[in-house]
Amino acid sequence: MSLPRVLTVAGSDSGGGAGVQADLKTMLALGAHGMSVITAVTAQNSLGVQGAWELPVAAVRAQYRSVVDDIGVQAVKTGMLGSAELVEAVAELISGTDVPAVVDPVGVSKHGDALLAASALDSVRTRLLPAATVATPNLDEVTQLTGIAVESEGDLRRAAAAVLEFGPRWVLVKGGHLAGDAVDLLTDGAEEHWLRAPRHDNRHTHGTGCTLASAIATGLAKGLAVPEAVGAAKEYVTGAIAAGFPLGAGIGPVDHGWRLRG
Repeated sequence: MSLPRVLTVAGSDSGGGAGVQADLKTMLALGAHGMSVITAVTAQNSLGVQGAWELPVAAVRAQYRSVVDDIGVQAVKTGMLGSAELVEAVAELISGTDVPAVVDPVGVSKHGDALLAASALDSVRTRLLPAATVATPNLDEVTQLTGIAVESEGDLRRAAAAVLEFGPRWVLVKGGHLAGDAVDLLTDGAEEHWLRAPRHDNRHTHGTGCTLASAIATGLAKGLAVPEAVGAAKEYVTGAIAAGFPLGAGIGPVDHGWRLRG
């Protein structure tokens, strides 16, 4: 039986903790063949993003067509897209590919560095989110997209409803920035799934959003239903945070291979 094939459309993280590097590690760890479309190159480490350079839309299109038309994919995950032009091009590409799409609407890095131009927000709302099987915004991204500030667990339902208005089939609002346990809400507007995990008190959280979205995409590529794929991804990323390791002087990466080291 061939491996599930999963494509990430995202930026490169030179430090290896987030972005395409985190995506490919996650896919490998979970038993999929990972492929990549690079949208931007960043100079990035545990302290932050020192620089970012977008690739031309033509280069992004060419990478996508090269992979999809020859090798084929069973799920697509998007991450850092940067500009309105890239957002719109990628939205068109994934809309024309009949497989599940996990959209991580990356707006800022773990260190607070902007990774999406303000002018691109409307394109995310009107073009990219409608193409999503699952959208996975964190609380900062929810505020960017909807204007809703989530300050307690009770706000998660309202935030999820606002994101669903933009058209994704499911939304996973990640409540990791709230106090207490790490609580996320997955909903399609009809059913709700609350996902809870203990909060690990460490600084090894770089790449958690990329890792979670890639794990969801891998589950979908294997044929799991959305709630099952999200539940398995949450378990995987929680273990990866717990097993994370100190690299550099700032926020270290999660351990993508924690299960392989059993």
